[in-house]
Amino acid sequence: MESPEYVQTSLAAAITLGFVPGRFRRGAKLTGLNLLLTYEEGCLGRCSYCGLNRGREVSAGEMRTFIRVKWPIYPLEEVIARTKATDGQLKRVCVSMITHRRAFADMNYVIGRFHRETGLPVSALISPTMFRRPGQMLAETKAAGADMAGIAIDAATPELFDRHRRRGVGGPHRWEHYWETMEAAVEVFGPGKVGIHLIVGLGETEQEMIETIQRAHDLGAHTHLFSFFPEGGTPLDDWPQPSYGQYRRVQLARYIINEGYGRAEAMIFNTAGQVLDFGVETEDLVAEGLAFMTSGCPGEDGCVACNRPFGNERPSRPIRNYPFPPELEDIELIRRQLREGLMTEP
Repeated sequence: MESPEYVQTSLAAAITLGFVPGRFRRGAKLTGLNLLLTYEEGCLGRCSYCGLNRGREVSAGEMRTFIRVKWPIYPLEEVIARTKATDGQLKRVCVSMITHRRAFADMNYVIGRFHRETGLPVSALISPTMFRRPGQMLAETKAAGADMAGIAIDAATPELFDRHRRRGVGGPHRWEHYWETMEAAVEVFGPGKVGIHLIVGLGETEQEMIETIQRAHDLGAHTHLFSFFPEGGTPLDDWPQPSYGQYRRVQLARYIINEGYGRAEAMIFNTAGQVLDFGVETEDLVAEGLAFMTSGCPGEDGCVACNRPFGNERPSRPIRNYPFPPELEDIELIRRQLREGLMTEP
């Protein structure tokens, strides 16, 4: 069962499409269909935190998880048919490559099918390592029907990228090539039509993460923010999640930068790299709550479509990326979390 005839879906998508029973906490609804290409050989990457890491230890016959949940495999034809029958709930499709020699062509095929047959906007989450000619290949992906591109840079600094994705794990990815491909994607798709994934909690400071968000913004790309969540059997399976304080402060900084309210240079950091001052008035932004919702590609209405309900935490734990507007009690919790672990200067 390999791509392109078969694709993996997130568990949330499998529930939404009716493949498996289930419901979401607090009535959340999935609005972005996430698809992942699949091959018997798996991904060539060995990223320390990833459930698709080909060196990951799993029991015989055990299905690999990704972001701590199963990604079941279904026929592409059936996924398309069920997507068309969702009565407008889904606002966007994201087709994700893995690092595999067949993945580029297969991604373009799947993108083309969804573009033609569902009419939904389609994002391409690409693996730059497979893009030897970034500009030309990205143009082919756009021609196939994608209107946005995503690149999972994940680590906020070149040193952390090297440790978790290249020499530290024997992986194939290169920091410089990822950024070069991102710049090529902005040229092909246009400013604001490219998103990079960054994972908070791989060992960076808040300042390092925020400066990387600013760099991407200045190059024409928005940041889609994730909170590290350890995956069993990977080298980081006992690595702690970032504190809620760290994540909330980076979320707020990302929103300020990507929405044009301020810049990283105007923010004040302590000696531990934590944000002491965001450089702008934040009370109204916190009360509004949008900064703490999932960041991802938008639908045609301009609102985030890729809302990934409970993708960064157990449903029983406090929410990190809200898949819906935070309510009043959520905002009060967020205010407390923003101060969590913050050290003031002596």
